[in-house]
Amino acid sequence: MNAQFAVDSYAQVHRNANVEVASPHKLIDMLYEGALERIAQAKGAIQYQNIELRGKKINSAIAIVGGLRSNLNHDEGGDISANLEALYVYIQSILVKAHREANAELLDEAASLLANMRDAWQQIG
Repeated sequence: MNAQFAVDSYAQVHRNANVEVASPHKLIDMLYEGALERIAQAKGAIQYQNIELRGKKINSAIAIVGGLRSNLNHDEGGDISANLEALYVYIQSILVKAHREANAELLDEAASLLANMRDAWQQIG
């Protein structure tokens, strides 16, 4: 077994353990953190011209933002839920464009929006 595989396996077990004991509020926070981490990794992939890794990390970030969207409660959320939905759709479109154009500035924009949303979410909890 190579060292990277061992590190990746440990990280996966650690994430799974954290998810199992996390509150619903913490799970949303973890989604924000995961999306921000994938965007940072995609930015590095752009810098090193690693197209495959860029695509993998951006697609993962898009999926995580999709997870945030799927957790919106439109029945009770009213205008806030609708506004968050629109913002998540916008962020996903930025990520798609960033991948298509290999544009780190667009990744920065998506990360900035998500970081602001994460910060607001943390203040709620």
